[in-house]
Amino acid sequence: MIMTLDLFEFDLKYGSGVAGCDEAGRGPIAGPVVVAACQMPMDFIIEGINDSKQLSPIKREALYQKIIKCAQYSVAVIDEKTIDEINILQATKRGMSQCITELKNANIVLVDAVKLDLPVKTVPIIKGDALSYNIAAASIIAKVYRDRLMTQMDKLYPEYGFAAHKGYGTKYHIEMLKKYGPCKIHRSTFIKNFVGDINEEKQ
Repeated sequence: MIMTLDLFEFDLKYGSGVAGCDEAGRGPIAGPVVVAACQMPMDFIIEGINDSKQLSPIKREALYQKIIKCAQYSVAVIDEKTIDEINILQATKRGMSQCITELKNANIVLVDAVKLDLPVKTVPIIKGDALSYNIAAASIIAKVYRDRLMTQMDKLYPEYGFAAHKGYGTKYHIEMLKKYGPCKIHRSTFIKNFVGDINEEKQ
């Protein structure tokens, strides 16, 4: 089992000014993709930081509060309309470029599996959120931020259950999608297999 110290030591190999970047929400059929870039202080460790998918919601929230108090970070939200227009990979890259550009003191940015062409050096790392301390921290920020957005969307569109599944294509979500049709935040290009092409404006 990879521990926080292992992730921390992984990043130390890249020298000073190392940062991380990751996203949350590439797979859902509704809602935005959220990207975070994060530069953690490397003179102490926040114990418990790990790939956000390996953490409980309560643990993620607690770590999120610790991370944002000491890190330099930025967040980008790329909405479902943009995802439909340019595809999810390009939307993710756009968000990453925006976030990384806003980091002022990063010399090198470790990115979870995505290749970028930016003035600052970026290094794509496969499964980086499970290997890198800074990427893991960015993954926590992105995940918590997006989960909060989807909980807010649940209040606007309660029939779909966004607070529970956060826009992922669960059985319940798909059943509600077929019953009520798509709402404004559904990704048209992601739901064709369930409801066909959407030719009218979303309500």
